[in-house]
Amino acid sequence: MLLFVFLLLFFPSFSFSLNQEGLYLYQLKLSLSDPDSNLASWSDRDDNPCSWPRVNCDPTTRSVTSVDLSDSNLAGPFPSVLCRLRNLTSISFYNNSINDTLPLDISSCQSLTHLDLAQNLLTGTLPATLPEIPNLQYLDLTGNNFSGSIPPSYGRFQKLEVFSVVYNLLDGIVPPFLGNVSTLKMLNLSYNPFSPGRIPPEFGNLTDLEILWMTECNLVGEIPSSLGRLKKLTDLDLAINDLVGGIPSSLAGLSSLVQLELYNNSLTGELPAGMGNMTALRLLDASMNRLTGSIPEDLCRLPLESLNLYENGFEGNLPASISFSPNLYELRLFGNKLTGDLPQNLGKNSPLRWLDLSNNQFTGSLPATLCEKGELEELLAIYNSLSGQIPASLTQCRSLTRIRLGNNKLSGEIPAGFWGLPRVYLVDLVSNSFSGQIAKTIASATNLSMLILDKNGFNGSIPEEIGWVGSLVEFSASENRFTGPLPGSVVNLKQLGTLDLHDNLLSGELPAGIDSWKKLNELNLARNQFSGDIPDSIGKLSVLNYLDLSGNQLSGEIPSDLQNLKLNQLNFSNNKLSGEIPPLYAKESYRNSFLGNPGLCGDIAGLCQGKHGGGRKTQDYAWLLRSMFILAVVVFLVGVVWFYFKYKNIKSSPGGGGRSIDKSKWTLMSFHKLGFSEYEILDALDDDNVIGSGSSGRVYKVVLSNGEAVAVKKLWGGGAKKGIGGDVEKGESDNKDDDGFDAEVKTLGKIRHKNIVKLWCCCVTRDCKLLVYEYMPNGSLGDLLHSSKRGLLDWPTRFRIILDAAEGISYLHHDCVPPIVHRDVKSNNILLDSEFGARVADFGVAKVVDSPMGKPKSMSVIAGSCGYIAPEYAYTLRVNEKSDIYSFGVVVLELVTGRLPVDPEFGEKDLAKWVRTTIDQKGVDQVLDSKLDSCFREEICRVLNIGILCTSHLPINRPSMRRIVKQLQEIGGEAQSKTTGKKDGKLTPYYYEDASDQGSVA
Repeated sequence: MLLFVFLLLFFPSFSFSLNQEGLYLYQLKLSLSDPDSNLASWSDRDDNPCSWPRVNCDPTTRSVTSVDLSDSNLAGPFPSVLCRLRNLTSISFYNNSINDTLPLDISSCQSLTHLDLAQNLLTGTLPATLPEIPNLQYLDLTGNNFSGSIPPSYGRFQKLEVFSVVYNLLDGIVPPFLGNVSTLKMLNLSYNPFSPGRIPPEFGNLTDLEILWMTECNLVGEIPSSLGRLKKLTDLDLAINDLVGGIPSSLAGLSSLVQLELYNNSLTGELPAGMGNMTALRLLDASMNRLTGSIPEDLCRLPLESLNLYENGFEGNLPASISFSPNLYELRLFGNKLTGDLPQNLGKNSPLRWLDLSNNQFTGSLPATLCEKGELEELLAIYNSLSGQIPASLTQCRSLTRIRLGNNKLSGEIPAGFWGLPRVYLVDLVSNSFSGQIAKTIASATNLSMLILDKNGFNGSIPEEIGWVGSLVEFSASENRFTGPLPGSVVNLKQLGTLDLHDNLLSGELPAGIDSWKKLNELNLARNQFSGDIPDSIGKLSVLNYLDLSGNQLSGEIPSDLQNLKLNQLNFSNNKLSGEIPPLYAKESYRNSFLGNPGLCGDIAGLCQGKHGGGRKTQDYAWLLRSMFILAVVVFLVGVVWFYFKYKNIKSSPGGGGRSIDKSKWTLMSFHKLGFSEYEILDALDDDNVIGSGSSGRVYKVVLSNGEAVAVKKLWGGGAKKGIGGDVEKGESDNKDDDGFDAEVKTLGKIRHKNIVKLWCCCVTRDCKLLVYEYMPNGSLGDLLHSSKRGLLDWPTRFRIILDAAEGISYLHHDCVPPIVHRDVKSNNILLDSEFGARVADFGVAKVVDSPMGKPKSMSVIAGSCGYIAPEYAYTLRVNEKSDIYSFGVVVLELVTGRLPVDPEFGEKDLAKWVRTTIDQKGVDQVLDSKLDSCFREEICRVLNIGILCTSHLPINRPSMRRIVKQLQEIGGEAQSKTTGKKDGKLTPYYYEDASDQGSVA
């Protein structure tokens, strides 16, 4: 009655023709925010709601039986009014913004069989009353913020078949009483910060269970043998835990098991005997454990789709019987200690598609049957001891896309057809003993992007047909015996980024038209027999930063246009060059770049010594200039000493403008072996050495006596104030400065990681503190990315920065005990070394997380920078590693888009929201940085997706940093590794790591 009065007062045109159930649903519409007007057609003028979208009714009784409001962008608390629909059996609010707690009176929905509230914003504890719904069969609460323990009443569900609480904040141990719900067919507890606990042996009572997922549930102890009683089980996933002991032999009796995932644990022992009984098995992943022994021969007879035993310390031979598996199409055994010859029938009886045997100790030859079925796409076997020739049969394998056979003992000539495989984009044959020529058939390799032939015995001339491979990005063939000139067609390779042919026998002049290599980043033709002039067109290669033409017979002058380049490496030594060195390079720092050219002249000591005409006169001028220089230096030094002592007295005087430094009162605390003293640091802290300043103090660049440089952060007690008697009292800001200093010292003092900035030492006195870091020549990523020097950051450089930063943050989250949350990840806190390697810096607000990772910790104040702060952190002040992941995602978006995290152009949006909105409305090309080369578009888009995922509004949807690193490694290595397809919405982890992309060669 109250509802009728409400509608009459506030909606005078309301029609009372709508039946009672329609009124309840109309009340639901009024109670929820519906910005996309998905419920606009729910009209009060209808007789009943059966014609409304998202509503289903019984065709006979016209009573509402289901309401499906999935993906509707609805917001508000759960509408309990739905429970008044007495015949309602199904409710779905999947992927909305239903918030607040789930009310206890939801148990009044007595007819429900299906309840899907996944991917919402629900908080609080799980309602203990849910088991009071007698017929409930499907309960999916995935992707919310439920916390606390699973209520004991959940062991009393009567008919529940599916129970999923993946990606919540549940703590406590995995409860044994769930083993009492004998009707369960799917149990998914993955990705919750449970307390360390064992897998309950009681789960062996769930004899109807088909799917058991407990990924990253903080499981410890051994796998209970009782799981061998689950005869209907098709998918068992216990990955990313800390399980120990052996794999129970009872699991070998699970004849229905299709997928067994045990990766990233601490399992030991051998794979159990009797696995041949697992006749349905298609995928086994026991990677990243400590397994030993050999692969059971009966396992090799299974129709496996994927076998991954990465990083188990596995030893022994690969059984020949594995080659007879009739359905084997993916075999990944990289990163082990496997030995012996490869089975010579491997691939003969199975449609082998992906083969990765890298980083083992295999010997013998490559089987000729690898591509017998014509489906082989990846052949990866780097870092083994394989010998013999490449089988001629592979010339017919037109399905191949990646070939990596580097660092073996392979030899002989490459079959002609192998060079022209049409789908191959990567050929890596580095460090073998191959001989012969590159065949003209390479013209057919239309998809080839990377040709890496270094450190072999290839000979003959480079064929003209190489210039027809228009997609070639890298051609590296150093340390071979190639002869003759560079073919003129090579200038047609407009996508070329790297050309490295050093240490060969190439001759002739460099081809004209080099300026067509607009994307060339590295040109290394050192130690050949090239002659003639250096082409002027090299000066037009705007992105070139590595140029080495040393050890040739080049003559003439150095083109002045080379001054247009921004080179990190330059070497023209040991040629026959003459004339003046261009002024930009006529510096002592470039001296070694020009040695061995008697005709070159410039203001560099040791050059021009071979010239004789007017030599005596030149020596007289040189003596006069030298004398004048010495006199000037003496006068300068006297002036400097006078100024120093005068300035020091002024600074020390009561009315001076500075603050004196009493060296006798400094305390030094070192964290590494030092090659300098605190006095050397203190003497250099003057305004001329300031390279930056911030709210906490100044940063100085100090060049030490050994020639190395360090960065010094100087923190003054900015909040200090004088008391009545002149004593210094600590104000609030002093406490904050102390906290920041202590956090920085405690954090960086114990960290040893290549992607975390190194803290050499700290110096402390009463009112001043110094932090001495390694010096990073290229400054911060933010300064470089958003300045005129942005052009230095091509996509490969940006990608390396992203990966370096991810590895640094992953170390903080996963490898530090206890974990560390940075709390201020941003582009200005990512520093770049001379080679643009990235280091995470500035740990002044970092916090040690004493609670389990995933469980938020409350902070008293917001730390972080505008545009980088995670939404939940700003509202709740609760912080965990997901806050850092959001900030890292913003940095990724910065690097992909070239935009600032906040910009007036975005209006009220920040960068993360602007990216999403723009992609939805205008497409992805509208957000990509226009300065990035379009040839990397696919890779850039994949990284963009990672940035978008990291900046998900819900913390539970953000991947862990360890997973992000895996994804980036996969992208960076051009990995085509197959991910496990999960049904029912389980997220697919990117855990396959291609060993062939490890190390400097890869």
